[in-house]
Amino acid sequence: MSEITDRPSGAAAQPKRHSFLVDVIIRLVKEKPLGAVGGAIVLAMFITGISADFLAPRDRNLISLPDQLSPPSAQYPLGTDNLGRDLLSRIIFGARISMIVGLAASGLSVLTAATIGVVSGFLGGKFDIVVQRFVDAWMCFPWLFIVLSVMSLLGPGLLQVIIVLGLLSGINSSRVVRGAVIGIKENVYVEAARAIGCPTRRILARHIFPNVTAPIIILFTVAMGAMILAEATLSFLGFGIPPPEPSWGGMLSGAGRVYMLTAPWLAIWPGLALSVAVFSINMFGDALRDILDPRLRGGLGRYSKAKAQRAKKIRR
Repeated sequence: MSEITDRPSGAAAQPKRHSFLVDVIIRLVKEKPLGAVGGAIVLAMFITGISADFLAPRDRNLISLPDQLSPPSAQYPLGTDNLGRDLLSRIIFGARISMIVGLAASGLSVLTAATIGVVSGFLGGKFDIVVQRFVDAWMCFPWLFIVLSVMSLLGPGLLQVIIVLGLLSGINSSRVVRGAVIGIKENVYVEAARAIGCPTRRILARHIFPNVTAPIIILFTVAMGAMILAEATLSFLGFGIPPPEPSWGGMLSGAGRVYMLTAPWLAIWPGLALSVAVFSINMFGDALRDILDPRLRGGLGRYSKAKAQRAKKIRR
């Protein structure tokens, strides 16, 4: 009777298992604090972009000529531009554009990379050779030259920027997904599924796609910073978001470049916002890669400190 009554208490003493998302967040905070800070900044920017209509103190395109080129003050915390528009409001609305481009273009890029990489890597053979030679030829061209050429044909605009950046960068990223698929399709459980007659679509849905989820998530987080920076580059060159919509790159190109010496805050604040956004996304993406990539477990990876402590206890 004592053994029977002891079992429930022992079972109750077992540690509670968390969901996958909660486990990733806990590991991110404990093992990668810099990445956790970057993720918090990205989340704050995302919330700022969604709530820009409520957070911005003024209309982003409200012109006030008497207040043009006003320095930072209590009325205008970040100053005004050459048309008297509040710089703080324009930077807040610029965060919305950056988040839209970052999320949408990265999602399209990952979808393109997953489609090309999974099909090419799983089928293999001559089809894989043809597709990869096309990818090799595509990677030989300067990426910025191709983007500028396509944007000059389509014209500036938010939708055009998302489509062009997402599709063109997805072709280059397909190599990562293809490499992961090639390593997975040779496993025993995939051969067993083929042996029992599972159709290709079922093998892809049940065995291939779930095992390439981690590389796809990593590609998405890393691509966000590149997409935001690429949109700022296009807007700076006049091929991205057309005025008067506030884009951080466009703000640097217009009044920021002309009045950089007389009103330096026109270039400082958009450049600082762009730098903080890209740096935070890159730190968050690198930390997420270290946590989700199974190849980095052990050695000098995320469990190295815990393993070292366990080894010391065993030796003692």
